[in-house]
Amino acid sequence: MRWPERDGGRHGGMGAGAPGYGAAKACVAEYGARVKLHNVIRLCHTRSIVSVNGQFPRPRIVAREGDQLLIKVVNHVPNNVSIHCFKADGPAYVTQCPIQTGQSYVHNFTIIGQRGTLFRHAHISWLRATLYGPIIILPKRGVPYPFAKPYKEVPIVFDPEAVISQALQAGRGPNVSDAYTINGLSGPLYNCSAKDTFKLKMKPGKTYLLHLVNAALNDELFFSIANHTLTVVDVDVVYVKPFETETLLITPGQTTNVILKTKPSYPNATFFMTARPYVTGQGTFDNSTVAGILEYESPPNSLHSSIMLLLFKPILPALNDTSFATKFRSKVCSLASIQYPANVHQKVEKHFCFTVGLGTSPCQHNQTCQGLNGTKFVASVNNVSFAMPTSALLQAHFFSQSNGVYTPNFPSTPITPFNYTGSPPNNTMVSNGTKVVVFSFNTFVELVMQDTSILGAESHPLHLHGFNFFIISQGFGNFDPNKDPVKFNLIDSVERNTVGVPSGGWVAIHFLANNPSK
Repeated sequence: MRWPERDGGRHGGMGAGAPGYGAAKACVAEYGARVKLHNVIRLCHTRSIVSVNGQFPRPRIVAREGDQLLIKVVNHVPNNVSIHCFKADGPAYVTQCPIQTGQSYVHNFTIIGQRGTLFRHAHISWLRATLYGPIIILPKRGVPYPFAKPYKEVPIVFDPEAVISQALQAGRGPNVSDAYTINGLSGPLYNCSAKDTFKLKMKPGKTYLLHLVNAALNDELFFSIANHTLTVVDVDVVYVKPFETETLLITPGQTTNVILKTKPSYPNATFFMTARPYVTGQGTFDNSTVAGILEYESPPNSLHSSIMLLLFKPILPALNDTSFATKFRSKVCSLASIQYPANVHQKVEKHFCFTVGLGTSPCQHNQTCQGLNGTKFVASVNNVSFAMPTSALLQAHFFSQSNGVYTPNFPSTPITPFNYTGSPPNNTMVSNGTKVVVFSFNTFVELVMQDTSILGAESHPLHLHGFNFFIISQGFGNFDPNKDPVKFNLIDSVERNTVGVPSGGWVAIHFLANNPSK
């Protein structure tokens, strides 16, 4: 079997003919991914980063619904490596052990019921900061989009330029990134970066489909293109009811596909596309803006190229504009058509309530920690901070070797209830353990995730590996199991694989536990 090192795809480009209207035949697409170190120059500094095939950002993979993907990952760096493709395997020590230096692993999965954009990335340590890329999933051949066929499709990936990983050792929040990037380029608003600007060249009177991915490690982002309206049509490989917006919000790990209709004639101007964080917590953050430029192709034999063009800049919401964030999220609903129904799970067999937030943990002996009163800051769910095992959880289960690896006693509700979004308790310490929830196959699950004010309320992006779920409701304050269920949307709630738990609030999801291998 030949494993092409080119990280592209046999479907070729993504121009006007990309979706195709030939025979409805799926194919097997093979990709080679060699993880290696290489140097990049950004912000006038040379950095050694971990990348795939010596390319940064990692190029897209293009496939169709129904295709089988074979991705062979070979590790040529000193670190252990894993690559996670959403709804497939990859999380280190969960679905399998990481790929050791000099070893390889083949991801083998078939794309079923998905159309849009998936986010693939490293799933160990902080390697995700540079080891990531989009998977573009086109409809089956002969099956059109439920919207006008785009002239061209363009992936746009947002990411922090660099993050220092001392946080885990020092027990504090992660350092602020040096910059945000668009497709690996930090743009003209940072020092020594003007030449590293992503430029999106478009033709007048055309329709483009932009595949947006938030690859940032921690930050939700606002995004806008000056003087242009975006139409949201797909989130997390699920079609949604189209709606127009000047600005969108995208949570880390989420993907959003938007339609951009260009102006009917050459506008004698260029346009900034910018992104900056939506901030809800009290910690430090990168208070900067990344910019790319939308340029129109000038008419042939014109003098426009020699004229200094006007540059328009978008106006983004305030950094803490929770009102905008809430209104935007409320607009996102499943398409819920006959061809693409929203099969929201009506029957629930298991109910769970998970508090999510920050806590503290004792500093290890002979270690200096920079958390509260010399402790370490840790994330926790139901007051349990996950202890990374040294054996893969699913492998231990399948081989009946779970003893000493994990315990099946993760609490289904908070062990000690309190006023989650009110005054925090005096004791901020959390327990540590490798605890799991065990479901029977095909169990219908309802999960409420509740933010807490311990060490400060903030939004938390959460991804459910191997599953899509329906976001049936969300709100602020403490979830009320007696009153809030009447607000549940069981008709056309949006289906996603990643959700941001609102700062000082909660979100409720439904999912079917039908993917035992993930």
